[in-house]
Amino acid sequence: MATLSKAYTETPLHLQHIIPIDFDSVKEVPQSHSWPQSDDESTRRMFNLDGDHFSIPAIDLDSPDAIETAGHACKIMGIFQVTNHGILSSLLREVESQAWRFFTLPARAKVKALRSPSGATGYGVARIAPFFNKFMWHEGFTMMGSPLEHAREVWPHGYRKFCEVMEDYQDKMKALSERLLAMILKYLGISEHDIDWPRLRSNACAALQLNSYPRCPDPRQAMGLAPHTDTFLLTILHQNHSAHGLQVHMEGRGWVPVFPMNGALVVNLGDMLHIMSNAMFPSVVHRVIPSEKRHRLTVGYFYGPPTDFHVGPIHGLTQSSGREDAARFRSVTVKDYVQMKAKNLDKALSMIRIR
Repeated sequence: MATLSKAYTETPLHLQHIIPIDFDSVKEVPQSHSWPQSDDESTRRMFNLDGDHFSIPAIDLDSPDAIETAGHACKIMGIFQVTNHGILSSLLREVESQAWRFFTLPARAKVKALRSPSGATGYGVARIAPFFNKFMWHEGFTMMGSPLEHAREVWPHGYRKFCEVMEDYQDKMKALSERLLAMILKYLGISEHDIDWPRLRSNACAALQLNSYPRCPDPRQAMGLAPHTDTFLLTILHQNHSAHGLQVHMEGRGWVPVFPMNGALVVNLGDMLHIMSNAMFPSVVHRVIPSEKRHRLTVGYFYGPPTDFHVGPIHGLTQSSGREDAARFRSVTVKDYVQMKAKNLDKALSMIRIR
């Protein structure tokens, strides 16, 4: 994953955009973290001020209809939840327990794992922070492969368990990502040869992100994570059940809450699958709202192609149904697109759009 880390070296961050505030010490939302208050209908839904709960599709991966239903969800929404995914509940509890172990440390201990200004791994605020005028009610720990380097700084004599759990979880998430991507490609009628599947699988880029959204004195003034799309092919998210907060933006409905479902994992599509599908699948815009009552924790796994892989509309999708559908994006390497996104955030897709 060293090559992927290098993709971020050209966009170093200032320390003020890396170090989270000490959330335990604040009694009210500081001006630096105070966002314009929203009174839209979707925010009222999130705070349970009405009863309109939109349902995100839940797909049983053991069902004979799984490919069709997953593909339909990708096309219509770009997000769904999966059950019978093969990840043991004991491993989900372990990764959650180790995440709590880290985030409940004092701030002075957590900053021992601080991400460097030009780095991609370690503790800090979200990398999208510089694109917004206000800071977010969030702290995270990013890893690509073993977190040994940072974990050893935090727990000189007690890092092994943390590393073992995170490495095991990443291995299981990689296998699940491959399974999901194979299903999606089959729905599209794309063969493994069309995208050099063996190389994609063996050299895939991935990152694991532990997310902490501490209790907030006034959630209406704060933003857990600002609206954005994910960069890679797909994201698999484990939500704990302590609080609701994730929202996705749906055309015609606005912001829709994604409530945790017992035993399920959330799957949302990112920019690179939007590009490869020639815009058939959306890249999901999502955000997170903090909670006044509970500390919220999520674990996100981001899966993408190798850094030298060329991402562009799959040829079979531009030569379908007896007619030519012109490619909507030019091809670009994964590394170049990661750098574009790091420099331009939501403008990155438009930079490679042809039509």
